[in-house]
Amino acid sequence: MNDRPWAQVLVAYGGHGVVRIAGSDPVPCLFRRRVGRPCCGDQVRIAPADDGAWVVEEILPRRNRFMRADQRGRPQVVAANLDRVVVVVAPAPPPSRDLLDRYLVAVHSLEVNPVVVLNKAELPIDERAPGAGPLGRIERYRELGYAVARTSCKGPPGVDELAPLVADRTSILVGQSGVGKSSLIRRLVPDIEIQTGALSRVTGKGTHTTTTTMLYDLPDGGHLIDSPGVWEYGLWKLAPADIAAGFPEFSPWLGQCRFNDCRHDSEPGCAVKAAVERGDILAWRHAGYLRLLAQNESAG
Repeated sequence: MNDRPWAQVLVAYGGHGVVRIAGSDPVPCLFRRRVGRPCCGDQVRIAPADDGAWVVEEILPRRNRFMRADQRGRPQVVAANLDRVVVVVAPAPPPSRDLLDRYLVAVHSLEVNPVVVLNKAELPIDERAPGAGPLGRIERYRELGYAVARTSCKGPPGVDELAPLVADRTSILVGQSGVGKSSLIRRLVPDIEIQTGALSRVTGKGTHTTTTTMLYDLPDGGHLIDSPGVWEYGLWKLAPADIAAGFPEFSPWLGQCRFNDCRHDSEPGCAVKAAVERGDILAWRHAGYLRLLAQNESAG
């Protein structure tokens, strides 16, 4: 089977989709149930079918999986083999107090590198808005080690800060509805209509771009995955250890607490809490961690 060509999945519609063999044009492809259902970004081995199409023979091992929660809060894989998740926030609509940290924790749990983007940078930040805290601390996230970019689709800085962060990589944009993800994608992928039309012609059935996860080529190399509404239902429940691991500055002290199951709250001998008291961990980050922990547990 290893002599079969490998291809990248550009879009998947249940039992079929569109793939691209390296150096070739996109082609339609069938997904065999016994092989499993590939998703956008998968690398697959394919073989020619009798009707001139192709069929997936094998899904190659994934470096990582990007998931969304369905209406019942259950995680579902929508994309694979990502290098970066671009988390977009904006002054309008303002995020809730803990939304950005919740997204970042989820990205860390998927073992993908996050990028924090403040879009609509031309707008003032309303200090009274619930999301004023994280929006006003964007540069603090950079100091914590996150890649950060400010963008605007109305004028400077445009996408000049973001484009280099996604070039030559496979990335996906996430964020709440209305923060301007679609506008950013159109700025980053100027020929998006041409690429969408090419995929539509391959299937002959249209592409349903408002609901379908699709992979686009970036002009300077790399790929951008658009998954409309990817986190509109919210996020799945995480283990307490995953939440703590989602705060990278905690890592030097994780595993050093007196109790193995320490929640890093009020337990005696907590190395993380001691680091907060010494100023080695920012107090507002630890407070955000505790709120996320409580929210996660109340979600049942």
